[in-house]
Amino acid sequence: MTGAKRKRNAVCRKMQAVRFEDIKIWCMRRLPILKWMPVYNWKENLIPDTVSGMMLAIQQVTQGLAFAILSSVHPVFGLYGSFFPVIIYAIFGMGRHVATGTFALTSLISANAVERLVPSASANFTTNNNSGVLGLSEFEMQRIGVAAAVSFLGGIIQVVMFMLQLGSATFLLTEPVISAMTTGAATHVVTSQVKYLLGMKMPYISGPLGFFHIYAYIFENIRSVQLEALLLSLLSIAVLVLVKELNEKFQKNIKVVLPVDLLLIIATSVACYYADMEYVYGLEVVGHIPEGLPSPKPPPMNVLPEVVIEAFGVALVGYAASLALAHDSAKKFKYTVDDNQEFLAHGLSNVIPSFFFCIPSAAAMGRTALLYSTGAKTQVACLISCALILVVIYAIGPMLYWLPMCVLASIIVVGLKGMLIQFRDLKKYWNVDKVDWSIWVSTYIFTICFAANVGLLYGVLCTIVIVIFRFPRAKTLNLKNMKEVEYKYKTEDNCETLKQVNIISVNNPLIFLNARKFHADLIKIIQKDTRSSQACEDVNKCEQNTLMCSFSNGSCHGESLQSCHSEQNVLILDCSGLNFFDYTGVSVLLQIYMDCKSRHIDVLLAHCKDSLVKAMQYGGNLESETPVFFESISSAINAIPIHRVRFTAGGYRLNASVDEQVDFIKAGLVFEANYTATQERLNRVIFPHSRLRSWFIDIEEFEQISTTI
Repeated sequence: MTGAKRKRNAVCRKMQAVRFEDIKIWCMRRLPILKWMPVYNWKENLIPDTVSGMMLAIQQVTQGLAFAILSSVHPVFGLYGSFFPVIIYAIFGMGRHVATGTFALTSLISANAVERLVPSASANFTTNNNSGVLGLSEFEMQRIGVAAAVSFLGGIIQVVMFMLQLGSATFLLTEPVISAMTTGAATHVVTSQVKYLLGMKMPYISGPLGFFHIYAYIFENIRSVQLEALLLSLLSIAVLVLVKELNEKFQKNIKVVLPVDLLLIIATSVACYYADMEYVYGLEVVGHIPEGLPSPKPPPMNVLPEVVIEAFGVALVGYAASLALAHDSAKKFKYTVDDNQEFLAHGLSNVIPSFFFCIPSAAAMGRTALLYSTGAKTQVACLISCALILVVIYAIGPMLYWLPMCVLASIIVVGLKGMLIQFRDLKKYWNVDKVDWSIWVSTYIFTICFAANVGLLYGVLCTIVIVIFRFPRAKTLNLKNMKEVEYKYKTEDNCETLKQVNIISVNNPLIFLNARKFHADLIKIIQKDTRSSQACEDVNKCEQNTLMCSFSNGSCHGESLQSCHSEQNVLILDCSGLNFFDYTGVSVLLQIYMDCKSRHIDVLLAHCKDSLVKAMQYGGNLESETPVFFESISSAINAIPIHRVRFTAGGYRLNASVDEQVDFIKAGLVFEANYTATQERLNRVIFPHSRLRSWFIDIEEFEQISTTI
């Protein structure tokens, strides 16, 4: 009996240990803050994060007030939306430079539900009828209830997408689609602010073609424009644009940018107070802002069925825009982002804050760019901004009573500059891929005519349809016959370096479907080659280290090579099988070029079509002392200033099975062959037979058998 008890206790201890380890692994995976916070470098990162947090807090306050009004709720709820979601994302999010909070596009979408379910009758933001909650009127509480319900349901949708692991489907959100959708939505936001810029009283207009109906109403009632509001708006826009341009121009010379948004708010609020502009000139002001944080309260569940469309719009548009910013920051600062984890982070950033009267949240381009420019290192900058926002909520908020609405509208319009200048991408898409250009234009038109979520869905569907029609034109595999390639090598007796040349054949179209996978696979190969570089004493072993001496009449001549001091790598991409590409594919090739350059690896491209050369030259700055594009592999090899060469040949999406001198690198992607015999034997070793492996999406694979080569 004692032995049985001991066994049971041992089994229980093992089960508890396994469970504890599983829980620990899960927490480390789903709570990224547990990874970076313990290793946070307080000495080096705290000062730049503090400076960035202070600047971010200023922008969060101004945008919070403005986007709350854009969402048709009281401005104070924008301050809450700049506080709670930021904390949640800092815990669950993986983007170190992603600044979440109130967002123009999600605010505009939630405004549709607010105006539809709680239309504005005679109430305004200065109403002070006490409802028992925050000292606001019942009308305002009903409105924020609808906006919170949209946030809650949108967050639930994002969490469900996380549970279904739909992050792997984000490759459908191509850069042209995201760019066109955000540009169109930014145009909608600017249009919604025209009434404040002009000081006009106009009803809320939405729905299909609502964009055009708004401007038709404005021109019909052009005489009702308030001159004082128009002049103050023009002055505010001029000051904001001028100072921001100067900040960007002298960014390298000044450590802290001038907080023009904050200074403008202070100046106009003081002027409005002392000149009594609200009553003398009839300027609309923000009005009463309550102090303190609200007690948690669940959003009204009875309105959830009526806000499903807006919730899906918030979930998709907010996530798409935020994920694009997360990937940009990850690419810029060399780290990775899990698409599924971002679903969870943004979902919880909408669900939990909805209990504190928050409007829908997402990452904003302006705030993220601010973190870039001010040198932020981690999400600590966002947490510091939360501490400062808390000070505003408890102490400074009531002083914003006299802030003119036209000034807030000016801040919104100027803050959307980053999205609006994406019109310049049209020239880039036209030069790289005219299909992407057509997708951009049509997606923008759909977004303008309908809404951001409709434009996003159209862009995704349009991309899928175009790919379906383009893929049949692509040859699945186009294996290169090595007999067609003549290798001519230079040998010198006293060498200092050994160059390893990897020749990889790209036999697929390179588009948004496979570009990310292609980049990841190639980087893995490069990293493996870097780690597996052998010491110089192994150079004399020709058969084991795939060293190749100069070929002469099929025999290998050359003396034992002397030791060398270093090894340098060259990557040759054979693009003869690259049938077509899009902007995403070109961007990935440019990213590979820059990544290899940072690793001191030369990248050469052979058999490139003129359209690919033109697209890459236009899309990026290919700074190199030596040529990058070559007509053939042999010309690329001849251009390498080498003394001795180690070659690796292969084809992307290739999995060969041979008996002699073949070393597989990774599950059917590329292989290495030992060049230890004559050129005739080399060809016999490489392709005696092969099982060809192909894939369409990351998680999908299919196989087909080729004929004997």
